[in-house]
Amino acid sequence: MPHKITLIPGDGIGGEVTQAVVRILDATGVKFEWETIQAGAEAYEKYKEYIPKALTESIERTHVALKGPITTPIGGGFASINVQLRKQFELYANFRPVSNLPHIPTRYPDIDLVVVRENTESLYSGLEHEVVPGVVESLKIITEKASTRIARFAFEYSRKNKRKKVHSIHKANIMKLSDGLFLRCSRNVAKEYPEITYGEHIVDNTCMQLVMNPYQYDVMVMENLYGDIISDLCAGLVGGLGLVPSANLGEHCAIFEAVHGSAPDIAGKNLANPTALLRSALLMLRHIGEPDAALKVRNALENVYRDRDKLTKDVGGKAGTSEFADSVIAAMQS
Repeated sequence: MPHKITLIPGDGIGGEVTQAVVRILDATGVKFEWETIQAGAEAYEKYKEYIPKALTESIERTHVALKGPITTPIGGGFASINVQLRKQFELYANFRPVSNLPHIPTRYPDIDLVVVRENTESLYSGLEHEVVPGVVESLKIITEKASTRIARFAFEYSRKNKRKKVHSIHKANIMKLSDGLFLRCSRNVAKEYPEITYGEHIVDNTCMQLVMNPYQYDVMVMENLYGDIISDLCAGLVGGLGLVPSANLGEHCAIFEAVHGSAPDIAGKNLANPTALLRSALLMLRHIGEPDAALKVRNALENVYRDRDKLTKDVGGKAGTSEFADSVIAAMQS
């Protein structure tokens, strides 16, 4: 039976990178049935909804989606589609593994970090209003339920994957109630996993420590806004957001996505790098029970990265989006 997957191409370069990744996945020999539905501004033009009912119904049916980048207006316009989808499907865990690719020059080789981010609450939820003209209030909500759930996710992942250490990242020295609650929940969960070393770092110190010595970290768990910032910082350690994957996971559904921008300035020019979405698709393959296909694509991707001419221009190569996909497919078949 083919795997039914909801495909959300996104906008800007989204259509190009999703098309490239779909071609690569189809070349693995795994059978897919893609349900392609737009979201965001393009969906609004067709359905008069930013998240159309057809998309909601598709994800409820398939339980798995692969999503390209979608433009989020800054300072106005519609709310983030990413945030809305995470809330709508209770995708409480954002999972971002960070590791190097061959021949991408960085200050730090052999990075192997995992950022686990609570996905449903905190300041990133955008719960804000104007109290009076010129005064805006933004609400930071932290709950015991969500904090315990994300801590347990981090420790369960660590146990299953033989990770050695989990750090809880916080600002409880200042936000003693909200971040204090997050810390207490992490500590309580940590007691159930005595084989895993547990530590705590203040978020600003964590940013400094990551720049100075990222190797001291293994798995990091944190609330939503800190996770947004630190996951981007960690991506910078290995070459940027264009190279790292992301998964949004819940009890019943999962959305795998590229978290870089939609880059409208290069859209339609066959210049975009599909690596981030492809590595997100590798997480998807493992999620749906296709680890052999995931390994095949990963090995092919790394082989392509060893030949600079086959890479896209943003990482020093000469290839376009479609040529890059051709090279990955050829490497799988060689």
